[in-house]
Amino acid sequence: MTTLFYFIVRLSLIVRTTLKNEMRILSILILVLLLNFISTAQHKAGISKNKFAFADVAATIGNSQGSVAASYVYNWKFGFSKKKKWDAGLGARLTSTVGNKLSYITAGPAKFTRSSTTPFLIVFAGQQTENWDTLTIQNSFLNAFNISANLGYRLTSNWSIGFNIDLIGFSIGKTSPAVFVSNGTSFTEPSAKPTSFNVLLTGDHDRGSLNSEFFAKYSLNEQWAVRAVYQFLFTEYKTANVKQNLPDGSTINRFRNKANNFGLGVSYQL
Repeated sequence: MTTLFYFIVRLSLIVRTTLKNEMRILSILILVLLLNFISTAQHKAGISKNKFAFADVAATIGNSQGSVAASYVYNWKFGFSKKKKWDAGLGARLTSTVGNKLSYITAGPAKFTRSSTTPFLIVFAGQQTENWDTLTIQNSFLNAFNISANLGYRLTSNWSIGFNIDLIGFSIGKTSPAVFVSNGTSFTEPSAKPTSFNVLLTGDHDRGSLNSEFFAKYSLNEQWAVRAVYQFLFTEYKTANVKQNLPDGSTINRFRNKANNFGLGVSYQL
């Protein structure tokens, strides 16, 4: 885990020089909590049969884009029988994504992009595409560092299924030229950049870049396992020079790409 600690420290130094003051404070708080969480989890992992920790690397590919995600997860086992087939916990995940000429649509507010804004139920609401504008990022590259929630169920001694989702964190990445299209008119955006703050609020209430996975895992032995992954990935960019005019007279400069990707992962239980 020495490499992971080194990478986190290096990443925090980059963030401190690129984000605004309020984001620096948030990043430092997340970093302190995360380092404490990982240190405690490492110390306790393997001591109890009801707890376990693992590291995971997954790669996915989709339409004109791909991602690589590295995770550290600490789970607790629970269930309604002695076998305790369920497990749940928290983790830390770094997701790096690249894309070529990706289309990003209006990232809210939800009252203009969805027919209903009820949290959680919003994911089933209709889409108000008439209020969408489009931002095409020529060459996207971003790194999203988030705390994640994880849930799994063991089907057999070798097979398990699960789900995980990012909760909160921050992103840094490459500034890219883009083309903004509003009401059929195109505008040039020379310096679109990733939204720096990420938070899960469900559906179009979300902000920033968030990774979530459904997976099936096969354990090769007590430590190594492989996963088949279906990924639902949000990435978000902000414009510096152009903005969309919304029906109520306000403006927005955040645009989101929603990707359905597939890939493989490898896990190592610590």
